[in-house]
Amino acid sequence: MAKEPKKGAGAPKKRPKAPPTQRYLGFREIRSDAVIMGDGTLRAVLAVSSINFALKSEDEQRALVSAYVQFLNALDYQLQIVVHSRKLDIKPYLTKLQTLEGQQENELLKAQMADYRSFIAELVQLGEIMTKSFYVVIPYSPFTDKKKSFYARSKELFSPARLVQIKESKFQEYHRELMQRIGHVQGALNSIGLQSALLNTQALIELFYQLYNPVTAPNEPLQEMERYDVER
Repeated sequence: MAKEPKKGAGAPKKRPKAPPTQRYLGFREIRSDAVIMGDGTLRAVLAVSSINFALKSEDEQRALVSAYVQFLNALDYQLQIVVHSRKLDIKPYLTKLQTLEGQQENELLKAQMADYRSFIAELVQLGEIMTKSFYVVIPYSPFTDKKKSFYARSKELFSPARLVQIKESKFQEYHRELMQRIGHVQGALNSIGLQSALLNTQALIELFYQLYNPVTAPNEPLQEMERYDVER
């Protein structure tokens, strides 16, 4: 007597679901101008201006180095300094020039603008023009809070999964501590002659979007976050 085939034996096997993209990111959420990491710690990002050190006199250079050393020695937590280089996107500038050229009524100025636009376009084609952006990443980790006992800090350190889902009250507490650090760092940078600005939530999302999508980002700019329906 032939055996009956097992139920569902001929049915195609379901493919396992691919892991979400967020699994490969180092952070969990961005809100209130802060990046919430996977272990529950926070990060803030400052966009910082630059100084042409080579054009300074020797006395000015020594003063800048001394101020920078004092700034580093005054820190009791780690900082990350990031220099981001990318190819300069000159298309918006060329488009603006073309628009102004079409609105120009003076034929001489119109011809000069056309020549200038052609020169800029040719210059970009001959060599890649890079632009640099400077950032300072300021962390806050409740695991390294010196006011807590060794046992409390060890318990938090070895159970990061529990801290990922931080309560709103805890987040606000950590956020206040982070803002205090931001004020201290901005004041120190200002004493060196560097201007800085805290990246807000929208700017942080755009920054990570450009970093993770270097090819797509120039052609598909990110929309305002209010236009997206995001569920937590």
